[in-house]
Amino acid sequence: TPLCSPVRACLLTGLHTHHHGILDNNNRSEKSHELKTFPQTLQQNGYQTGYVAKWHMGNDDPARHGFDYWVSMKGQGTSFDPTLNINGKQRKFNGHTTDVLNQKSVEFVRQKREKPFCLYIAHKALHPELTQFDDGSITDPKAAKFIPAKRHRNLYSNSAIPWRLNVLESVDDKPALNRKIKGVPPLSWETATSEETIRDRLRMLAGIDEGLGLLLNELERSGQLDETVIVFTSDHGYWYGEHGLSVERRLPYEEGIRIPLFIRYPKLIKPGRLIDEVALSIDLAPTLLDLAKVKPTDPVDGRSLVPLLSGQTPADWRSSFLIQYNTDTVFPRVLNMGYRAIRTPRWKYIRYQKLQDMDELYDLLNDPFEMTNAIDQTQHAEVLKELKTELDKLIQQEPAIPKFQ
Repeated sequence: TPLCSPVRACLLTGLHTHHHGILDNNNRSEKSHELKTFPQTLQQNGYQTGYVAKWHMGNDDPARHGFDYWVSMKGQGTSFDPTLNINGKQRKFNGHTTDVLNQKSVEFVRQKREKPFCLYIAHKALHPELTQFDDGSITDPKAAKFIPAKRHRNLYSNSAIPWRLNVLESVDDKPALNRKIKGVPPLSWETATSEETIRDRLRMLAGIDEGLGLLLNELERSGQLDETVIVFTSDHGYWYGEHGLSVERRLPYEEGIRIPLFIRYPKLIKPGRLIDEVALSIDLAPTLLDLAKVKPTDPVDGRSLVPLLSGQTPADWRSSFLIQYNTDTVFPRVLNMGYRAIRTPRWKYIRYQKLQDMDELYDLLNDPFEMTNAIDQTQHAEVLKELKTELDKLIQQEPAIPKFQ
């Protein structure tokens, strides 16, 4: 699910969206207190656990189960001078939020301890400055600004933005995107992410990069660097103008579903190793538990990546996976665009549930930018039939939740 809250739950639980129940970005405070997370399992097996930054599965900020050290904010938080819940006490800080969270992360790593530790960091950046209300609604996202630290505000000012080929693409063959919606302009160059917004996102990322460097330096100083598993990933991708899109995310195109996954653990992983097999967000929890030699206390949907990291690919490793999205209450363009999609190494088939005759098919080998919807091309009829059958099998694994809204 290329959407903030559902994927955060996927990362922490190892469960598909339809199993953990965090379906959208609405207020999920109560539900998110019930999640069984991998840090909770590690805590039960002798680890000291910490959570720093944005929870974003509800608007409340009390500590969730499974964390000894808790630093978080309400809802979306703010980019400057944040008020944070520090282990149950509200504290006001001065400065850019990324810098404050970097500092609190280093403080946790620096603590003297006899136990092994697990620290989960989920920055406010690269999110814009907006407010989320208890009903899940937010302030106007089109007016939201991405605010970097003052020292970064001139970064990349003279750098050209490398536009991808599908930024200038016509969406005439994507009827779901090409719908006429009252008050919503048609997708075009004018609706795409602006160059300055892209620069501001990259400027915000610079603060995260600096924080990662501080953590690596502290781990090296304390002699723990090569003993620590370090994972860098995200909840979803961002649009940088592809298909004329800007803030919508949620959609199953490559830019939204393909996210970075870097893992450093020299005891197991050779430097520079590139792995071609498909890894999903739900694989993170079982992987980290496996590396800690801890068994999950509850069933998970994901699989441990340890065999892949060690250079061994299981014969039954996944060759396709389900992409799902349910509903939205904020962005008019993606209202009623609930879908289920399947992606294989070569193909992607998207089935919209309330939008009739608007499905999409892409040959990712010959059309990696998804610029040609091949749904009506007769030469692909047999492939389409097979994809529909496989997608039906994946959908049948879902429990009885409100589907296809």
